[in-house]
Amino acid sequence: MNRRFAIKTIAALSVAAFAAACAPMMDDGDDIVDIAASNDDFSTLVAAVQAAGLVETLKGDGPFTVFAPTNAAFAKLPAGTVETLLKPENKDQLVAVLTYHVVPGAVTSDQLAGKRLSVATVQGSNVHIDGRNGVKVDNANVVSADIIATNGVIHVIDSVILP
Repeated sequence: MNRRFAIKTIAALSVAAFAAACAPMMDDGDDIVDIAASNDDFSTLVAAVQAAGLVETLKGDGPFTVFAPTNAAFAKLPAGTVETLLKPENKDQLVAVLTYHVVPGAVTSDQLAGKRLSVATVQGSNVHIDGRNGVKVDNANVVSADIIATNGVIHVIDSVILP
């Protein structure tokens, strides 16, 4: 009888440990900018947010949903695009591109599952979201979802989306 109890206890603890390991990244007190800045895969995005003067906005209360392109996503753009956007004289265009990646409110992937939506971005245009087979935002795939921040949610995407 004790052996059966011990086996059940070990099995239950194993399931709990596995579930905890598979859980999405939980909020440890960091906002959207802090989380992005702490991940080398977002160094281009962080540089762009800084050049656009959007750091304080994205550190604000929100909540925001950010579709965050990785460095590899930015690398898919035509040669010289990122460098051109980062120039001070192109700040308005950079702001437009970056704010097109932001939706007001905190939207998690389970809220998008099975749905097709057209959602207004902070930039003002609508972004098209298709959650019927994974989650796709315009021409980008969400490759990692539901990174929870104190002021919203980050979904990592594999392409830069343009207004």
